[in-house]
Amino acid sequence: MSKVRIAHIAGPTATIQNTPPLVTSNKAREKHGLPARHNPDGSLPAFDALRPQRLAAPARIYVEQFSAHPLESDAAALYDAPDGYIGEDGIFRRVRAKAGDRPVYEVELRPEDGLYPLPYMARQANGEPWEDECATPGASAERARQTFFPDGSRLFEEIDRLSVGGDGMASPISSMADISFYRATPSAGAAPERRGRDYFSYRPLHLATQAPRPALATITNEVQKIAASGAHDGLIWTQGSPQIEETSYWFNLLIDTTLPICCNAAQRPQGQMSHDGPKNIADSVRFLASRVWADAEGRNKCGTVVIQEQQIFAARDVAKGDARPGGYIATGGAGGILGQVGHLGAVALTYLPAYKHTYLSDVNINRLPENSRAVRRHTAATIETFEIAIKDARNNLLPEAIPVVSIVKDGAYSTLDYGDDPALEGDLKASIDHKLGLDRLAGFVIEGLAPYGHSASTAREKVLLQAVFSGLPVCRVGRGAQGFADPHPYQIAASNLTATKARLLLMACLMKFGSLPPAEDPKNPTAHELARIRAELAAYQAIFLSH
Repeated sequence: MSKVRIAHIAGPTATIQNTPPLVTSNKAREKHGLPARHNPDGSLPAFDALRPQRLAAPARIYVEQFSAHPLESDAAALYDAPDGYIGEDGIFRRVRAKAGDRPVYEVELRPEDGLYPLPYMARQANGEPWEDECATPGASAERARQTFFPDGSRLFEEIDRLSVGGDGMASPISSMADISFYRATPSAGAAPERRGRDYFSYRPLHLATQAPRPALATITNEVQKIAASGAHDGLIWTQGSPQIEETSYWFNLLIDTTLPICCNAAQRPQGQMSHDGPKNIADSVRFLASRVWADAEGRNKCGTVVIQEQQIFAARDVAKGDARPGGYIATGGAGGILGQVGHLGAVALTYLPAYKHTYLSDVNINRLPENSRAVRRHTAATIETFEIAIKDARNNLLPEAIPVVSIVKDGAYSTLDYGDDPALEGDLKASIDHKLGLDRLAGFVIEGLAPYGHSASTAREKVLLQAVFSGLPVCRVGRGAQGFADPHPYQIAASNLTATKARLLLMACLMKFGSLPPAEDPKNPTAHELARIRAELAAYQAIFLSH
């Protein structure tokens, strides 16, 4: 059977592609006369941390027989003879010279073998030991090292080289797949790339950056191009664990492909104790190779999936519920978990998504128009419509086309005073004015009460209706991870989507349908204007019921 061809695409702030800081080992400190690192009680650590590194030349070593497991020697009669013996003088001999000589295996380690776990021997340029990412606490970017990998190649190599499967074997990735590596909005980069524009990381913490709204256009265009290249059988996307739920759903809506897309994250960095990334990555490779995702015509029937802790989540319904392995949940009060990867590697599907996705999506990039209608403030009292470009001549999504959608989360006792006067809700009114001054597509998601989704404040509900009558669509979701939103004549009901997922779908719909037609006087729309708004909202509502 031929190997599956997989494209790995590196995304921002990806813990799965991050590592603990490289700290100078006590072995190096002793060699150079530097103070040792100590335990909290003042004692010396029993061991140095071993970090994957490359040999510069072959090295012949001797491994003590029966040291791989404390009970190996109990079955000594089942073993062949060792390669030789090491005496008290440290010399290797093929035959035992004295009773106390230790049996050993002779091994030649070669650079071409790959990475080996070894003590970290490097020091700073001034001879001082490395204690963290930075040369000194809070140092500038010029005096800071990056802990994130610039693409997935080193991550996949470490997983392949150092991970041990349930069958006792390594190479869980290369045994099944050929991988090509891409950088869409990666977590690390080298000059002349710039932190916060070309790559996005959260360590060191004082230099942390997050991918902004325009980066979503870059991600979309890159992933669409890779998916359409014909060079791959499936895609793996890696990103930070809090954001993976959003980007995966965006792919579900925007990427026009029949190929499967797997998304992976980790809640512990690569190489840290009990890191969870390697298993997630290996399970995605196994899922793609299994072809359980394919329908009778070879098309992806699962949509975009997020594979975490051996569970296969539908992108529409996955959320990070807690910052620990096993902390991902299925939202919406429905299935959400499409299947699982068993402990022995068997991949099983138990459910399929009921909603449109990828090549079936009505808002994928190839079904978006080149231009759409937006609204903006014309005078203090009037709002005008204008044309905004969505895609360029090469069908690429334009950064300025990504809509500005805010999430308004309201709780009880929100109205400032008795009487439900909308004039008192200055924050919402300012947000509406801000959006009308951006020359962008814009809208709101209101996370209201469960299960209905309406605001707990009558005054704020009135302000949000003025937003709708100004051309800014408002989508309503229920509170929590399982609430349904009920229909409303002038607001979009987001079914059982969470607020973050509803925001993404509203952004896609805005690019597809454009802003709503504004009323001449948003505080007093006419019956004709209301009827037109309801008619255009119907198209939005149809998408929310099917995506």
